[in-house]
Amino acid sequence: MPDGSVTRAGCRVPRAGRCLTAATSPLATQYSRQGDPYGTNWVPPECDVSIRSGWFWHKNEHPKTLNSLLEIFYESVGRNCMLLLNVPPNNTGLLADEDVHVLRQFKDILTSIFSINLAGTAVVTASSVRGSSSQFGPSQIFSDDVFTYWAPEEGQTTWYLLIDLRDVVSFNVLCIKEAIQLGQRVSQYHLDILKDGSWHTVVNGTTIGYKRLERFELTRSQFLKLTIDQARVEPLIAYFGLYIDNVSVIHANDSDGRISSSGSTLVPDKLNSLDVKIQSVSGNMSKIVS
Repeated sequence: MPDGSVTRAGCRVPRAGRCLTAATSPLATQYSRQGDPYGTNWVPPECDVSIRSGWFWHKNEHPKTLNSLLEIFYESVGRNCMLLLNVPPNNTGLLADEDVHVLRQFKDILTSIFSINLAGTAVVTASSVRGSSSQFGPSQIFSDDVFTYWAPEEGQTTWYLLIDLRDVVSFNVLCIKEAIQLGQRVSQYHLDILKDGSWHTVVNGTTIGYKRLERFELTRSQFLKLTIDQARVEPLIAYFGLYIDNVSVIHANDSDGRISSSGSTLVPDKLNSLDVKIQSVSGNMSKIVS
């Protein structure tokens, strides 16, 4: 998490992407912000945030907006963190009706975005497979099980996955997970789409960890290529997912024309559940990339 600070109990996030720290020494602050790629311990950060401006209920306060909660989700859960959302009881000992209403809407938003993996029926091939074993085959990335994963052959320096969605699909959210029980390995990756006969990069990422969510401008393609550019050892990819977020409209472009994940606005008339249908036709990746 950029500028994040991990304490013994994790990190507290007063707003998305920012943490408060209990660390006092310069070395502790440096480690909490950057970590140590050669360290012997992996500490999962916990992002603690209240649905209200404070940890306790006050009559004159109101819950965070759906836009704020969605941003916090992408900037915490989507950046390899655990999110602990505090919902304080009111002066009757019950949860406030307006808090419950926002929670239900928040749940509906997440369901509408992440209930269907648009890449779930894709055909995938890999740069290599460890021992040519189906146990480590690239199709494992669609099982959403941390204990099943694609593992490339050892001793390789080129790692990529070629993905045929079987049809042209629209998407604007990428989800990747590593087999975190075997270590956080990836330090740089990128995702390309095939457009007009050539590859175009839509995502440049760094670390992945347990889960990484990347948002970008709405994209249409059938063929994709996930490339692991740098890793400490052979990367182990446990999950790959594509989703369409029709709830937030991302409007902030960075210098190279891609979308930054910090600027989004909720569209109120799109809070209902989405009916996403995938039409699949046969495809042959080898004809596209040889």
